[in-house]
Amino acid sequence: MTDDRGLKMRLRLTGSILASLLTAMCLSGTPTFAQTIVDEWATVKTPPPPELKSVTIQNVKETAFLVLDIVKQGCNFQRRPRCVPSVPKIQKFLEEARAKGMPVIHSRTSQSTAADILPEVAPRPDEPLVASSADKFVGTDLERILKEKGIKTVIVVGTAAHGAVLYTATGSAYRGFKVIVPVDGMSSENTYFEQYVAYQLANGPGLGQAVTLTKFDLIRY
Repeated sequence: MTDDRGLKMRLRLTGSILASLLTAMCLSGTPTFAQTIVDEWATVKTPPPPELKSVTIQNVKETAFLVLDIVKQGCNFQRRPRCVPSVPKIQKFLEEARAKGMPVIHSRTSQSTAADILPEVAPRPDEPLVASSADKFVGTDLERILKEKGIKTVIVVGTAAHGAVLYTATGSAYRGFKVIVPVDGMSSENTYFEQYVAYQLANGPGLGQAVTLTKFDLIRY
């Protein structure tokens, strides 16, 4: 009984001390925090943009160009107008990659067909095509295709940035591939989606070391 009374007294004392500390913090002007990020939404400051880096492709045979979900249902002025001006840039790099002998792999959404891929970036008969939702590794042979080709680095472009690009780039990094993402080759419905994708790829756990953000004109052979 004596031990129980002693324990209760110590608990009361601890509670009293904590209450006093909280009161002192409030009186001293120590900042308090909202309960959730939603409560603090309007006060969040945008972090500095990630650095876009120059890239030199050392071995084109060990590098794959992933062209993701450039289909008519998603890449149009009504659904995702920011995708449309990215297509000529992707097309130009695609032609250069093919000329250099770089392996090219395409994807389409699970609700589209191969015929829905825009003709400017449509796959050739010898270029693999996988179909999935956001993460192109899920339910497809993408990982096997990359490994069989001896790929060590992937260049990821497509739409949506916050879908296929983010999750496939992340999946690639977590599987041990080096990842290059030209930000002018990824598109979403709005700039915020593209912004948080760029920030996540540059700073996310396990991503910052594996992912290089760049632009098409900063890639050299």
